[in-house]
Amino acid sequence: MEFKDRLKELRKENELSQTDIARLLCLSKMAVSHWECGDSEPNISQLKTLAKYFDVSVDYLIGFVD
Repeated sequence: MEFKDRLKELRKENELSQTDIARLLCLSKMAVSHWECGDSEPNISQLKTLAKYFDVSVDYLIGFVD
């Protein structure tokens, strides 16, 4: 599974909107939308913040482990 799919899955499981994720990272909703469409990806700092927030590993987020 790719990052874009993992992020969307985690976001929906936690009943969060793209706006909620954007606020967490001080980004625009459009940036999160681009991630979920696969048009761009977060930087390492953003990945670490997401991993900590969702209590998963960065490896899980980027699809290295299931």
